[in-house]
Amino acid sequence: MMDGGQSSQPAALEKVLLDETADPVHLPFSLLSSITGNFSEAQEIGRGGFGAVYKGVLPSGRTVAVKQLFERYEILDKNFESEVTCLAGVKHKNTMRFLGYCSETQQVLMPYDGKRVLADVRHRLLCFEYMPRGCLADYLSDASCRLQWTTRYQIIKGICEGVHYLHQQRIIHMDLKPQNVLLDDNMVPRIADFGLSRRLSGSQSRAITDHKLGTMQLKAGRTCLGHQIITHHWSK
Repeated sequence: MMDGGQSSQPAALEKVLLDETADPVHLPFSLLSSITGNFSEAQEIGRGGFGAVYKGVLPSGRTVAVKQLFERYEILDKNFESEVTCLAGVKHKNTMRFLGYCSETQQVLMPYDGKRVLADVRHRLLCFEYMPRGCLADYLSDASCRLQWTTRYQIIKGICEGVHYLHQQRIIHMDLKPQNVLLDDNMVPRIADFGLSRRLSGSQSRAITDHKLGTMQLKAGRTCLGHQIITHHWSK
């Protein structure tokens, strides 16, 4: 049986999940580990270059998505800080609802050079509303012809409105691609994965980079580079 402190942890996450006006909260690693079955393969629903995403099941039966960033020292803190900073305060029907985050460092005994030493293990996780329909990439094929044109138009329009909102907030996504657009029960698109995003300062009107960011894709009638989707495979 959980004590008072432990039992209040899922309740806090439930409250944020049910209240769309609530701000994201800090979540303990123990809670996120518990609701994902200790990050079991059975509950993994996605994986990318910076982390894996798991389905989290709360005691009430409600579900959330938990993104665990990979322990890579050269990218972990930079991408975590970028994503949390950009997601904080972002609230729009076409962006993912950010529920909370975890930033903990634990000391764990680990084998090293024939001995056991205390090592720092960093946990950086993000928690979002669960999107049951998967990502847009699953629908960009000839099979997408099964979707009604009104649904396809709704998805296109929703993405445009989401990007417009982000630009009004001076946020450049930098990695907008079909895999980073998720769909809810009603096929409403939600822009996700802000790990490479940038928020412009008050004096900036654009961001110039010396190297390409994001993911280059060359396949089946569509090409994606960074935040620019050049073509879509939509057909009537």
